[in-house]
Amino acid sequence: MAARETGDVNKGPLAQPGIYLGRMVIFLILVGFLAFILFRQITPAFLANPGLNGLILGVLLIAVLIAFGQVVRLFRETAYVNAVANGGPVKRPPALLAPMAPMIAARAGGATLPGTTGYLDTIAVRLDEGRDILRYIAGILILLGLLGTFWGLIDTLSAVGGVIKGMRGGGDAGVMFDELKSGLAVPLSGIGLAFSASLFGLASSLITGFLELQAGQAHARFHNELQDWLMSGATAPEAVATVAAVRPAAGTQELKDAVDRLTALVAEGGGSRAATQAMTNLAEGIQGLVQHMRAEQQMIRDWVEAQASRERELKQVLDRLGRERV
Repeated sequence: MAARETGDVNKGPLAQPGIYLGRMVIFLILVGFLAFILFRQITPAFLANPGLNGLILGVLLIAVLIAFGQVVRLFRETAYVNAVANGGPVKRPPALLAPMAPMIAARAGGATLPGTTGYLDTIAVRLDEGRDILRYIAGILILLGLLGTFWGLIDTLSAVGGVIKGMRGGGDAGVMFDELKSGLAVPLSGIGLAFSASLFGLASSLITGFLELQAGQAHARFHNELQDWLMSGATAPEAVATVAAVRPAAGTQELKDAVDRLTALVAEGGGSRAATQAMTNLAEGIQGLVQHMRAEQQMIRDWVEAQASRERELKQVLDRLGRERV
């Protein structure tokens, strides 16, 4: 993992989701090629109910754009994490990872802040919510196809009923059969085209399902790699130690200098005035160290309270999402 944390923003702990985007593009190219080959057979089926079939294709186009958007958005998230990990220039964190910006920055410094697991769960929920619309559209496409089928069946049965009512009774059986056959030719020939809506609906649902699958795999890979990288850092006590190491106590150096001066003065047998001055410097150094320790303790308390507040807010969000799902 450490080897992957060096390099530019394109090389880091997270891999770009380009492979899933490529699969989606190749799949759509194959679908378009198949539609081109079957164009003559598809055209009459589409013209049987152009309004409803056009609506189905329009919904499919929306699903394709949403699916690509769910994968393309990961490029920005991944680039941000890799830039932070590599110590490169970082712009504003993207919307998805904005709450985790402190965790990502701390991990880049070799530490893991408390509450990271809870925020990772929130990221997973947000990613899953982004794909809910694709699942809904897949169901809508099937329902639109069934709607067209029942619509065609109703028209066909109504036409058959009109033919039967229009038949003249008391005539020759052969003549009646010929009239029935010619009368049913039009509604029965349209019964196959009535199922064209189901054909377009099921095919569109199949395409949407594949795109949603690729978006889900891209989201899962992004979340797993982000989790592995964040949780591979130092523990919380080590994070506090890292902060303290980055911000050395200024009072400590002053105290050390005062002790050195007092020790040298005593060794040289200096006068009482010089000793008093050394003791004063020592007291000031101790006072500065105490003030600095209090400031560090207050900083740690504020940090712990902020983390506890974020965890409470996260728990409330997860509870609300759980109730909504139920």
